Amino acid sequence: MLKKCVVMAALVLALSPAAAHADWLFTPNLGTTFGGSTNGNDHFTYGASIGWMGAGIFGWEADLSYTPEFFEPGDGDFDFVDNSNVVSVMGNALIGIPIGGQHGAGFRPYLAAGLGLLSREVQSSNDLFNVSTHDWGFNLGAGAMGFMTEHIGVRGDIRYLRSFKDIGDNFDAGAFHYWRGTAGVTFRW
Repeated sequence: MLKKCVVMAALVLALSPAAAHADWLFTPNLGTTFGGSTNGNDHFTYGASIGWMGAGIFGWEADLSYTPEFFEPGDGDFDFVDNSNVVSVMGNALIGIPIGGQHGAGFRPYLAAGLGLLSREVQSSNDLFNVSTHDWGFNLGAGAMGFMTEHIGVRGDIRYLRSFKDIGDNFDAGAFHYWRGTAGVTFRW
């Protein structure tokens, strides 16, 4: 009788579903900005994101990007800007379906949406003007993560970022906006 109970217990344990597993993700990234307020000039951008994806399809991330020389003109244009940059700090909700599971190799397409801060700085040569703004903004995007091993993969996404004009009575979209495409190595634990 004891032998049958042990065999039954081992069979039930072997056939029971695995415990839910959540992933922490860290992704340093490089990319470019384009469209909208970039005035036809692509700009190098870099940053990082840290996030968490639950055992299901929902997660969150904190995303930081820095784009130097954002307001610099293209080659051959008159350059009166000495220094400029754009910094975005966003908190995002993620929705992504793990194809191939959450262990080992796998693929996860995802959608991202969030709110945060868009900071812009522009300094002219000869200190003629110095403009610094910090506006609330939002971003919407999509991308994919692919893992070759349990802990290392690649990630790429494209996002649309836009400032809010007025937080008072309404959430109208502001005039400052651009697209950002990035790729990076993702570390999962």
